[in-house]
Amino acid sequence: MIRGQIEEKLRTAFSPVHLEVHDESYRHNVPAGSESHFKVIIVSDSFTNQRFLMRHRAIYGVLADELAGSVHALALHTYTVKEWEGLQDTVPASPNCRGAGTLA
Repeated sequence: MIRGQIEEKLRTAFSPVHLEVHDESYRHNVPAGSESHFKVIIVSDSFTNQRFLMRHRAIYGVLADELAGSVHALALHTYTVKEWEGLQDTVPASPNCRGAGTLA
């Protein structure tokens, strides 16, 4: 549900040529079924001539409601089409959560 909202808002705001929204909540110390930790890989020419900080701020603005609610963590990997060429297999993996798996 939350993942779908994030995806829809990012598609509308940035018209990405590539978008992945991964719910990584299961990797963290949260109750089963939580939707609180996400990884986003987004490729859009909307990011041309923008530094990463500006790209992230733009995404935070679009997802303000989600970030004010249940979304606890949002890992962002933002690229222009030119930056994305040849990078598809080198997007950094998310780190393990120190408390993962401790809740039943």
